[in-house]
Amino acid sequence: MSGCRNLVFILGDQLSEGLSSLEGFDAGKDRVLMVEVMEEATYVRHHPKKIAFIFSAMRHFAKALETKGFCVDYVELDARGNSGSFTDELKRAAKRLKPEAVRITEPGEWRVLEMIKGWEKALGVPVTVLPDSRFLCSRDEFADWAKGRKQLRMEFFYREMRRKTGLLMRGDEPEGGKWNYDAENREPPSGGLFTPKPPRTRIDAITKEVLELVGKRFADHFGSLEGFHFAVTADQAEKHVADFLAHRLKDFGRTQDQMVAGDPYGHHSLLSFYINVGLIDPIDLCRRVERAYHEGDVPLNSAEGFIRQIIGWREYVRGVYWLFMPDYLEMNELEATRDLPAFYWSGETEMACLKHVITDTRDNAYAHHIQRLMITGNFALLIGADPKQVHRWYLEVYADAFEWVELPNTLGMSQFADGGKLGSKPYAAGGAYIDRMSDYCGDCRYDVKKKTGEGACPFNALYWDFLDRNAARLKGNQRLATVYASWGRMKETQKAAYRESAAVFLKGLDALPRYGE
Repeated sequence: MSGCRNLVFILGDQLSEGLSSLEGFDAGKDRVLMVEVMEEATYVRHHPKKIAFIFSAMRHFAKALETKGFCVDYVELDARGNSGSFTDELKRAAKRLKPEAVRITEPGEWRVLEMIKGWEKALGVPVTVLPDSRFLCSRDEFADWAKGRKQLRMEFFYREMRRKTGLLMRGDEPEGGKWNYDAENREPPSGGLFTPKPPRTRIDAITKEVLELVGKRFADHFGSLEGFHFAVTADQAEKHVADFLAHRLKDFGRTQDQMVAGDPYGHHSLLSFYINVGLIDPIDLCRRVERAYHEGDVPLNSAEGFIRQIIGWREYVRGVYWLFMPDYLEMNELEATRDLPAFYWSGETEMACLKHVITDTRDNAYAHHIQRLMITGNFALLIGADPKQVHRWYLEVYADAFEWVELPNTLGMSQFADGGKLGSKPYAAGGAYIDRMSDYCGDCRYDVKKKTGEGACPFNALYWDFLDRNAARLKGNQRLATVYASWGRMKETQKAAYRESAAVFLKGLDALPRYGE
């Protein structure tokens, strides 16, 4: 080939036809490059369902572009000569296609951006990195918002995004007179809860081929490929959107914190996978949710709660990620160093809540936000697990986990390793919270009502032990004033019992084989 004008490099989480790097694309002069590489599939040991979902979605997207007249060079994982990395595959393509320039939309991960910075020198052609217009708030806009603030709080950022979009606004005032209806979204589970089942996508020839590839190449990764049902095209993702709006959004608000054995999905949307790879436009989705509210199909607490997760939390964590990287990855404010227990990969534990969530994660590459925060995350926080190990686990096991969104949620919100840059307090809780918000405790060998000693729920002693050993760092936190006051009023014999029970449990935990042993 004599050469092309622009070589547009599209990453696996950039599967949007409106991508900034595709603007002005000329099929007669430009080409798209998409690659599956081992470096990206294995820099952490991603869940097989996650790898299969991304590879299949990439292959379908490439096919959709070709159907619309785009010239696409696509390198499959097992293609002859595949070098295994973004940089080397780009070099191979540049040698073959002789582009005048390379265009790419900014990546979601700092690691990949650092890689891209070396491409111009390596290739000898200009490399243009374009803003990701799929986000509401650019990285520079977030940095301007954060400038001069003593504390960053999502709630205030969220209000700015509501004003910017006009979503659920009446002039300058929020719909219903309140910005946030989270207080109405904490209903515990009750008997007889019926949850409509989400749709399952038919496996076509492309996905079947990908599943065979992943099953062969990544069989030793944590997680099951059985029951793969992800949408892998924009049209399929749209069916999931329509199903959520029609059948689950109405009850999403009040039930979103519930955890029910045998029901891993609840009324959650299961759309984060598709939003994060680009198959769904998040702002368009929010406008459809708003319309459902205005048409009387869903209550305000459900509509607001969902929209807050998208234009509030999702945009906020991305801003925090880029504001503090690369230092953010190394933060460990509580100096936590314990290895994450091996049962995070095996699910072999007698703590029913952890067993349920880890098993569901293994089977589905999914757990909803309260399961992640208040079961697996809470336990890791209470035992003092190394936050970098916790981060790596979350990045590996969830199909919607990309570092820009996963790292702040894990290291910041879940493990408080950033010392409060992202959230205002550690999300620590004892067994009573888990018992109230789930039905897990009923079949557990541990007694959630028992505070200390043999057979007591480990979360109870671990909770107070966590607060005690981190008192020097956390006692001044205003949101923990009440619990520290309770600890201060406690009899010394009770404090000693909590410390002893926690010590016995942690000693037993440390005696277990480490992951991989």
